[in-house]
Amino acid sequence: MIARLLADFTVLLHLAFILFAVLGGLLALRWLRVAWVHLPAAAWAAAIELGGWICPLTPLENALRARAGEAGYGGGFVEHYLLPLIYPAGLTREIQFALAGLVLLVNVAIYLAVARRWR
Repeated sequence: MIARLLADFTVLLHLAFILFAVLGGLLALRWLRVAWVHLPAAAWAAAIELGGWICPLTPLENALRARAGEAGYGGGFVEHYLLPLIYPAGLTREIQFALAGLVLLVNVAIYLAVARRWR
């Protein structure tokens, strides 16, 4: 039971990181110091996609699920609604490049606004 809850929490953490990597620059519009945390997170997210690597949260989640005796993602809200957002079916290298480009473009636009605001 604990391992499954930890696996679900890992999925939520993973989703939160993805959202922060893509949109966290918006927080820098209000609090400039957030950029010191957000820029490395966005760079990491883009590097994972461009490199075709696996985020360390993925093996952690899988290990926790195996420890809970689960073979896959079935059953709950987290698995049904959030996992497809993080692990879309048919993910190809081209899609990964597009996702990396999206992360970069969104953040370049946001940080241009941040730079204008804080000048």
